[in-house]
Amino acid sequence: MTGQGQGQGQSKKLIGHSRRSTHPLVWCVAILCTIISIAVIIVGIVIFIGYLVIHPRVPVISVVNANLDTILYDHAGIMETQITIVVRLKNGNEKAHSSVSETKFRLLFDGLPIAILRADPFDVRKNSSIDFNYVVQSNPIPLDPEQQEIVSWALKQDHISFDLKGSARTRWRVGILGSVRFWCHLNCMLHFHPSNGTWIPSRCSSKAK
Repeated sequence: MTGQGQGQGQSKKLIGHSRRSTHPLVWCVAILCTIISIAVIIVGIVIFIGYLVIHPRVPVISVVNANLDTILYDHAGIMETQITIVVRLKNGNEKAHSSVSETKFRLLFDGLPIAILRADPFDVRKNSSIDFNYVVQSNPIPLDPEQQEIVSWALKQDHISFDLKGSARTRWRVGILGSVRFWCHLNCMLHFHPSNGTWIPSRCSSKAK
């Protein structure tokens, strides 16, 4: 009976375990992470809705008119030319002004630089455009034999081409979306009739990057 009593006594022994309480700092970190996550989601939703409402568009640079004012070429292989080029920057955003800077274009003939076209920083109001009237006059350009043949053939065919390459940096502020920046790159050929200087219209518009 004594042995049974001891067994019963042992079976009634209880082992207590104390529960560990979560450190307040852990709760603070968890709450802070939750608040940040919610804030990020809200900001993302607001930006998305703002983009849908404002729908920002990249400004476009294009050549809208041109004229070959003068082209002189002699038997010594020297060419001189003057070209008028009208470059337009269009800001198609209805709710944002656009700022343009670092505008620079190069006019070339068969890889030979003829002139550099520049513009000081300027602003374009929302949903409007600005035209720049460039009058490009070259210095006497010595041509190598191959280039002389190109000019002679162009004059006979009444069709001569020049390259226009360059870029401009555009920036505009779109409400809560903040400031948006793009480079607009222009790379195209300008075709003319040397007999009367008229421009042969062709697509010459910028691409954004």
